[in-house]
Formats: sequence, structure tokens, C-alpha cells
Amino acid sequence: MKPLPPGSTIGILGGGQLGRMLAVAAAQLGYRCHIYAPDKFSVAAEVAVEFTYAPYDDIEALGRFADACDVITFEFENVPVAPLAAIAGRSALHPPIGALDIAQNRVAEKNFARAQGGTTAPFAEVIDMASLNTAIKEVGCPAILKTIRMGYDGKGQARIKQDDNLADHWDAVGHQPCVAEGFVTFTQEFSVILVRGQDGAIRYWDTPHNIHEDGILAKSLIPAPANILKQEEAARALAAKMAQAMNYVGVLTCEFFATNNGPIFNEMAPRVHNSGHWTIEGAVTSQFDNHIRAICRLPLGDTGLAAKKIEMTNIIGGNADEWQALLLDSANRLHLYGKGESRPGRKMGHVTKLFL
Repeated sequence: MKPLPPGSTIGILGGGQLGRMLAVAAAQLGYRCHIYAPDKFSVAAEVAVEFTYAPYDDIEALGRFADACDVITFEFENVPVAPLAAIAGRSALHPPIGALDIAQNRVAEKNFARAQGGTTAPFAEVIDMASLNTAIKEVGCPAILKTIRMGYDGKGQARIKQDDNLADHWDAVGHQPCVAEGFVTFTQEFSVILVRGQDGAIRYWDTPHNIHEDGILAKSLIPAPANILKQEEAARALAAKMAQAMNYVGVLTCEFFATNNGPIFNEMAPRVHNSGHWTIEGAVTSQFDNHIRAICRLPLGDTGLAAKKIEMTNIIGGNADEWQALLLDSANRLHLYGKGESRPGRKMGHVTKLFL
């Protein structure tokens, strides 16, 4: 198939910072972007040429959006699958709906990773108090209770310790279907970030060492320590198998725990990812650029490093007020997302520092 020519319109489902950065990358390649989001204020729409403000389940609005786009992608993995299936065929959609369907269900996601040969933490599905009691007996304590759908950045989760009142935790997650996960003893956390083209070609970026605070990514560091690099090949092989099984197109991120017995799969994100933000300055071709290239059938760009050492730090909540101080260090590359209100736990931007 021929590449999508410059001047074509790329539809992006979701109006947040990932959509914003995708739209900037698309503009550099000569494409127009059309944002579709249910939020009236969209930081992605600020840098796009068109914006549809409508609910994700509005079939008529989605249909008009699809008809106006040459290809559609998404920056948010919780876009409902059923409405997208209803407009299938009106415009190309990458990554595929099947990837969204898997990523939106933690049980399906873990079973899918296991089916491709991956190892996960012990887990059990929870639908009521009886199954929660049974699950904790199976996976042990401490454990973490996660809603099967819609949780991210530590939301929709409850940590369970020995002798806790399980009913309190069940209340904390709103009696929603959950997965109970046993804890994994790990040394570090890391992610595999790959891009797969429509011809099946796969390229990887260097593996970042990810540091989380309060369930939110705080830093991604390149190069990763030796213990992670020893597990990189196995983790990449699993991520590639998952991508191939889904007939995936675009950037796929798989998060892992590094353990003394090899990598443990945690979760996947069928989209560009926070742990790959460093690639904007730190790689020859960023994750955003290569995602656009993949969905538009362009040749994939070089994913090699542009520096010997790279540090990406998220700017969370009120830390965004320190933007002037961050710019005093001339090596800092500052990215602010244009969000008006700095709430605790809200990602307001990131800063990347290269060590040449």
C-alpha cells in the first residue's frame, strides 16, 4: 500500500498531552490532525486543525469524525471499544481495536501475555466479597486489588496487607470487578517500547529504567542498570510476540518488573507512553514521530540514542510552578502540556536532560 501523502488528516481519539505530542510530530511531517475528545478543554486540540467535542459513545459524531479522517489512532486506551467497532471500515484505525479490547481488561491482558509465553504476577479475578476472600488465599498477602477496567497512574487500586479488613478494600474500589495480584519481589521496573510498521517490521528504543512514586511514573533513566539489560532480550521477545499476535501497528509499550528470575510482565499500553517521552530529544526518531510514520505507512525512523545518558523527569502537580527554575539549567529540555490547573498527582509536563 502507498504511504499516506502529506496534507492527509490523522484523527486522534483523546485530547490529552499524548495527543498533543502526536499532533506536533504529525505537523512536522506535513499532516493535519483532527482531535476527538469528550472534554471541552483539550490540550491536544490547541495544536490541531480540527476538534470534535463529543462523547466516545456518540455513534453519529464518531461517524462524521471517521469520514473526515484518512487514518485514526488513539492516545488513550480507555476509549470504549463498542462504538469504534460500530464505525469500523469508515477509516483505517491503528493500532487495531483488538489491542484496545485486551488492554482494557486486566484479566484478559494477563492471560494474553501468558499465552505468548510471558510470566505475570500470581492473580485471581474478583467479582464479590466471596471471590475476594478466595483470591487473597490464592495469591497471598501483601496483595494489590485493581479494577479490571479504567485504572491508571495508581487509580482504581487498593493495597492489601495481612489482617486488613477486606470489606474496606472492596468498598474502596466501589465493588467493581477487580483482579487481585500477589506482590512480586523485584529489583527495578522497566519498559520495552517498540514500534511495528504495517509491513511487520519492528524497532525498539533503548530500555528505560522507570522509577515510580505513589503509583505514578516519576523518572525514566537511560541507560538502564545491568540487571535490567540482562533481561531486555526476553522482555523484547515477549513484547514482539504480543505485537505480532495482535497484528499491531504503531508504538506499543510493555511494562516489566526486573527480578532475580527474569522479567515479570506487568501491563501493556497500546499507544505512545510516558516512559518514552525522553525519545523526543534523546533518540534519533521519537516515539511520536515513529507512531505517525507507522500508521501512515512511512518508513520507520532510526531509534538509536542521541546522547550517552538521558534523564526524563515528570513534572507533577504544583511542581509545574517551578518552570522558571528548571529553565535556569540550560541542559534541561522543558515540556509543559498547557493544563490550566495543577492538581496533586496530575502530570503537568516533563523535563529531559541529555548528557552528551
